[in-house]
Amino acid sequence: MSERAAPFHCPYCGDEDLRPHEAAHGAWECGACNRAFQLKFLGLLARGVQPTSSGESQI
Repeated sequence: MSERAAPFHCPYCGDEDLRPHEAAHGAWECGACNRAFQLKFLGLLARGVQPTSSGESQI
């Protein structure tokens, strides 16, 4: 995941009018519903990628 990854839509109203929010790194503000939210990568899940029956990795 890139540090510059940006959301495509607001998680509250679904609108695409998003701008970076100055409060914190990874924070965004929605011009449609006037909400601010923050994105944070938590890490990889312990279960990982499950192999398929053919032995190839499933994506």
